[in-house]
Amino acid sequence: MYRIIVSIALSDSGIDTIKSTPELPKKEMEFVHHWRNEGILESFYISVTKKEAVLIFKDIDETKCKEMIEILPYFPYMSKVEYLGVDKQF
Repeated sequence: MYRIIVSIALSDSGIDTIKSTPELPKKEMEFVHHWRNEGILESFYISVTKKEAVLIFKDIDETKCKEMIEILPYFPYMSKVEYLGVDKQF
């Protein structure tokens, strides 16, 4: 079963902006919940520092995944986004 693991890191200045703009986290989580409800977001992890996140998508290709990540409200504040296509073994 094909999955796409997306690893995201926010920039330090981005974190400051996000912390000072309370509506940004709410808007970001709307996307996450929507994707989960659609069944394409399998897992979502946030580091304890809240600076990094890992998302695991299923049933989409990498092109679609990149398009989805690029519309996130946090996207302008991301310093790193990495995509890894994997086959789930169990």
